Amino acid sequence: MAELRFSALREVFNREPVEVTTPSKIVSEYYGENVFDLPKMEHYLSKEAYKVVKRAINEGKSLNRQEADQVATGLKAWAIGKGATHYTHWFHPLTDGTAEKHDGFIEFGDNGRVVENFSGEVLVQSEPDASSFPSGGIRNTFEARGYTAWDVSSPVFIVGTTLCIPTIFVSYTGEALDYKAPLLKALSELDRAAVDVCQYFDKDVNKVIATLGCEQEYFLIDEALYYARPDLVLAEKTMMGHQSSKDQQLSDHYFGSITERVMCFMEDFECESYKLGIPVKTRHNEVAPNQFECAPIFEEVNLAVDHNQLLMDIMKRVARKHKFRVLFHEKPFAGINGSGKHNNWSMATNTGVNLLSPGKNPKTNLQFLTFLVNVIKAVNDSNEVLRASVMNESNSYRLGGHEAPPAIISIFLGTYLINMLENIARKVTDKKMTPAQKTELKLGIGKIPEILLDNTDRNRTSPFAFTGNRFEFRAVGSSANCSTSMIVLNAAVSYQLTQFKKDVDLIIKKGRNKDEAIFQVLKKYILESERVLFEGDNYSKEWHQEARKRGLCNIASVPESISRYLTKQSREVLIGTGIFTEKELESRVEVEYEKFTKKVQIEARVLGDLAINHIIPTAITYMTSLIENVKGLKEVFNDIEFERLAGARKEMIVTISDHISMIKKLVNEMIEERRKANVIEGTYKKALAYESNVKPYLEEIRTHIDKLELIVDNEIWPLPKYRELLFTR
Repeated sequence: MAELRFSALREVFNREPVEVTTPSKIVSEYYGENVFDLPKMEHYLSKEAYKVVKRAINEGKSLNRQEADQVATGLKAWAIGKGATHYTHWFHPLTDGTAEKHDGFIEFGDNGRVVENFSGEVLVQSEPDASSFPSGGIRNTFEARGYTAWDVSSPVFIVGTTLCIPTIFVSYTGEALDYKAPLLKALSELDRAAVDVCQYFDKDVNKVIATLGCEQEYFLIDEALYYARPDLVLAEKTMMGHQSSKDQQLSDHYFGSITERVMCFMEDFECESYKLGIPVKTRHNEVAPNQFECAPIFEEVNLAVDHNQLLMDIMKRVARKHKFRVLFHEKPFAGINGSGKHNNWSMATNTGVNLLSPGKNPKTNLQFLTFLVNVIKAVNDSNEVLRASVMNESNSYRLGGHEAPPAIISIFLGTYLINMLENIARKVTDKKMTPAQKTELKLGIGKIPEILLDNTDRNRTSPFAFTGNRFEFRAVGSSANCSTSMIVLNAAVSYQLTQFKKDVDLIIKKGRNKDEAIFQVLKKYILESERVLFEGDNYSKEWHQEARKRGLCNIASVPESISRYLTKQSREVLIGTGIFTEKELESRVEVEYEKFTKKVQIEARVLGDLAINHIIPTAITYMTSLIENVKGLKEVFNDIEFERLAGARKEMIVTISDHISMIKKLVNEMIEERRKANVIEGTYKKALAYESNVKPYLEEIRTHIDKLELIVDNEIWPLPKYRELLFTR
């Protein structure tokens, strides 16, 4: 194994950057060239078919068989013209990745010759084998039938020679087996609820879309070093490894100059992203060595989620070309920053207004405050399920560390907005407002834009921070499908807006005018949501103590946190709004329990294998050499000189032997605990057993291995060390 390590290092040092084959034209000239967008539809489709698709996209209406056939004909002509030979229904199963099964366009014609064919029936629906996808008990393994159905709102695209059709994925009996189907429902509910509230302020609003920009953090590792670390290959993280003497202490990697080889990779994956209409805008070095970030311009949520999933796939494919491997695990290295996926979320109307951006007058600012306060109320009331939406096995290593938000969901607004909300809560009464009170409030809220321009800052420790015209949900993990958190957030806000409309209308019916009714309800919501507002350091011990007093959720257990999907409030938000059925929601929780258990199980197996088959033999080899050295000293020197010279060596032998014994003992105990957990009935209880009885061994075993790494001869240590993984580019 040591030979593999040094061979990998030699390979890295001799590596030359791969030449980037970017188009010889500016981005705007080739942007979206592999996407069947509206301009291409207008060119390839008949006028009738184009109108049908445009209507389907804008109004969410489906296509009949004849209309689908017309669209399929034009789509096939475009795809074949681009060199496509196959098509696939591209979907998001409950695995955090994407899925695709490729079929060729070729069929036998009437004369027995091969022809290219693509029908409307194939375009709008397919029937992939669904037996091995997670379902959480909705279906049995032997029930293989599942259906994919075209999501018209997300454009069709080409990757390589394959036409990819974004779809939802459902079971034979109609239950959702993916992330996209419930996400579309949540977005539809938000649209309905937000439009109803917008009608208080602007009768021209008939459509509200949620927008999202997903910042993506990741690590890059040379593929030779990657393959020399079985834990990275199998568990996507280092299960052992002592901290490098220098890592991120100086923050000298953050925003530093990008090395030539990494820049070649970035330029290459950005080029491929642009061809697929993914608006990647920002790139930079992150805090940890070999950690980077890219960020797109915001888009409609459903499209942004599709693009983020596609972006991660592009990055993996392009990385292989450059002899890199991309790590999306939230905490691939101990002791340095992990990676997140900051979700910048807002809402926009068909009239071009960002509902979370202050306006130019008291009326538009009252609308802004209305949506701001309702988001706060939604986060307060659905606090536990929002936390559950970002909590999984890999992200649990990151959340709560001092490089990521704590696993306590709180909101940062900035001093001015906090004072504004306090002012509303203090001055608005249940009695009819006087003209002076109305004027004072209107004057106050009229100042919001100019004040926020200079005074709204970011709180990098907050998991849910307002940043001027959007909320940044920073707790989402880097490997996650953003749909998980976006389903819950959009559902919670739509549920809250629906309640707000009811509360305001009830007061209006009692004779109060609209503005007074709105202010009165906002005051009530502000007072009810105060516990979730926090402006200070979310990393501090004082905040954790204060959060506990406020009743905010901070459950350390991942399975227990996931179980909060099934509280009364969560069911009202997710089932009451029609986003999930009872069966669908319970099945997803089952899937999350299973995923947690299996990931811990994999990590335990990998660590046990490396410890017994790689680390212990290496330590014994080095210990044996020390013993031989001591024997040699005994033969050469007298007793007095021998004791003086051999003392340190004998101490090292004892230390190494103790670590070896402890590693073997702990691995055996871990295996036994795994065996006990595996026979437990019920996914929740099994997940708890893995968390409580198996997972703690991972850190204990690692501690002994990492100490051995500092003792054993560097020349025979079998695995690339942190200093090599993080500083070899």
